[in-house]
Amino acid sequence: MREEKITNLYRKKDIEKTDEKLKMLGLSFKETKKVSFIYKNATTYLNTRFITTILVFLFTLYKGGDMSYILAPVIAILYFYTFYIFTIELPLHKRILKLDHEALSFFEILTLTLESGRNLEHALEVAVFNVDSEISKEFRKTLFEVKFGKSLIEALEDMKKRIPSETINNIILNITQTNVFGSSILDTMYNQIDFLRDKQILEIKGQINKIPNKISIISVIFIVPLILILVLGPVVIGYL
Repeated sequence: MREEKITNLYRKKDIEKTDEKLKMLGLSFKETKKVSFIYKNATTYLNTRFITTILVFLFTLYKGGDMSYILAPVIAILYFYTFYIFTIELPLHKRILKLDHEALSFFEILTLTLESGRNLEHALEVAVFNVDSEISKEFRKTLFEVKFGKSLIEALEDMKKRIPSETINNIILNITQTNVFGSSILDTMYNQIDFLRDKQILEIKGQINKIPNKISIISVIFIVPLILILVLGPVVIGYL
């Protein structure tokens, strides 16, 4: 009854959305965080954000002086949204980058295993055994679910709900469709590996293209003021 009253503080849509985001963070993230208790479930996370926001509001109201009635609601609202950004959105973004970076090597090993004549489930077992990475842990959990009664397709569909990367989810979708319709899974994997390689090349080129802009910003911040001091310094000293 108490849990139902607490849950009624939030919209069902917000609870479901938060629950989806928490699943996408992965078990390894929650286990390594010192404040892992806030990621226990959606209700715990929302309660933590709500209670700490109230505490921030009251603290600002108490310490804000004459401007406290203006500062307290502003700071509380900023905290409310930045709490979500720093505890969910930024970790999710980092996990997406990590998964995308690991995808190429994992799926290359999976493809090599499939070339040896193994079926998809056995090939996944070999790949998971030989690769220690975030994406490998997710496939290991998928295979664990298969051993306890789920079909491989069902387990892969559930895995997609735990993966925040659209790239990997598209690969999983192609694998499941190939497995269902009986198409050549090797051809599918070759295409996906080519896609991952092209994607990594484009990302590297994008990072290289950003270097001149970063150098320009550094020049404006550090070098230009130094030049102005060297040029105008004698003039100012002479004037004084």
